[in-house]
Amino acid sequence: MTFCKPPPDPDPQRGRARALGLYGVVAAWDEVKQQPWLAALLEREEAERKKRSLDRRIAAAALGRFKAAADFDWAWPKRLDRVLCDELFTLDFLREGTNVIVLGPNGVGKTTLAKNLAYQAVLAGHTVRCTTASDRLHDLAKPETSRSLATRLGRYSSPQLLVIDEVGYLSYDNRYADLLFEVITRRYEQSKSIVLTTNKPFGEWAQVFPNAACVVTLVDRLMHRAELLTIEADSYRLREANERAARRAVERKAALPRASR
Repeated sequence: MTFCKPPPDPDPQRGRARALGLYGVVAAWDEVKQQPWLAALLEREEAERKKRSLDRRIAAAALGRFKAAADFDWAWPKRLDRVLCDELFTLDFLREGTNVIVLGPNGVGKTTLAKNLAYQAVLAGHTVRCTTASDRLHDLAKPETSRSLATRLGRYSSPQLLVIDEVGYLSYDNRYADLLFEVITRRYEQSKSIVLTTNKPFGEWAQVFPNAACVVTLVDRLMHRAELLTIEADSYRLREANERAARRAVERKAALPRASR
């Protein structure tokens, strides 16, 4: 059976009321359409719906805490393609079903950039899910029924953007490699984007998934439609720790009695 989409309402305001589910207002349209409160009611209902939608999508994205892109020190990395970064923040890669691979050593801002991309995608109305590789794979590998596995696979396959953080920090057995391959394959077939951060070039992924036969195909599907963003820098976290230690040393010295300095 084929269901035809109803034609657009010739009265834009009545169409807005119907889209908002204000069926009582629609039913009494001839009585209320000239009322001065109608425009304000529609605006408030639309604003509240957008707010609730945004709140739901932010909660579902599971972004956690992250540093805003405005606080990112673009001058710190020795190598970082700023033009590519700016292009990624237009979110064109989502519309094209392109993946984004952020490669670099520990503590250089990979997670910051990935989560800011995810946050911008949420603000733009997209569904997003953010997870570390370890959390996602352990979740998928829970020894339950095939139905519960299908549900969990859908959790990572259905969002318009999936962020997989910290691939390469731990090694996993063949079962985990197969599960990651399944998620990547499903998203590849649906042209849905992945933002993935890793501290290892793909040539070293055999160390992450030792003896897994699917690694070559997994990487091939991940990179077939992908942008590679490489960051070369010393650790931000180490820099911040050193700066914090220096500040505390100055503060402690200032707090000492003058004779003790």
